[in-house]
Amino acid sequence: MSIFAEAIDDLFADPNLARDAAWRAGGTGAPVAVRIVLRQPDRIGGFGETRLLAATTVIEVRTVEAPELAEGDAFEIPGSGPGQAGETFVVQGEPVRDGERLVWTAELRQA
Repeated sequence: MSIFAEAIDDLFADPNLARDAAWRAGGTGAPVAVRIVLRQPDRIGGFGETRLLAATTVIEVRTVEAPELAEGDAFEIPGSGPGQAGETFVVQGEPVRDGERLVWTAELRQA
């Protein structure tokens, strides 16, 4: 195992950075337990001379846990506290891998 793979494993094991989720290939496959890093940054886009601000949801997941990540796959993310409902997101667009092919980055939309 490379030093990069070990560092990625450490990051995804950190409870302050990563969280548990379930990945469903094709959106309906059997759930597979994965660890994800969830980010929800605002993105600014343009349309003509108008600037648009949009909230986005982006996840990172290790390729060893979701080797065939594709558009249309679903992620179920449990609520963060007691009594809080979880959320389901669908991969929109083509996921991309990092240079070492260790981590997928995918943009999601709410299901």
